[in-house]
Amino acid sequence: MPTIFSRIISGEIPCHKIAENETYFAFLDIMPLAPGHVLVVPKMPVDYIFDVDDDILAGMLPFAKRIAHAMEKVIPCERIGVSVIGLEVPHAHIHLIPLRTMDDINFSRPKLKMSNSELAEIAAKIVSHLQ
Repeated sequence: MPTIFSRIISGEIPCHKIAENETYFAFLDIMPLAPGHVLVVPKMPVDYIFDVDDDILAGMLPFAKRIAHAMEKVIPCERIGVSVIGLEVPHAHIHLIPLRTMDDINFSRPKLKMSNSELAEIAAKIVSHLQ
């Protein structure tokens, strides 16, 4: 059964894409904890991150690392936090969240509401700094 993420990957649902290769896809979270919050997913829809094939799982962090370095160049933050929750969508994913304080990665906080143009501007800035 397709997940919302597989529908985003296929282009059925629009997104603010950050990066893609044959195995992974990264896009902005439209309900972010902080501006620039990125989701990194394997294209293969697997519900639980620890059920993802070892080779795919091993490649997620290097793929995310490149994005995190680009994020740091354009989003004011102390660090890029990494979180795996896995309860909200049945498709394994990691969150890359710009952090100024520890509370910035608190998922019980209200999510930000950002306009499509704000999200597009952030995505373009991150993409422009990918190497």
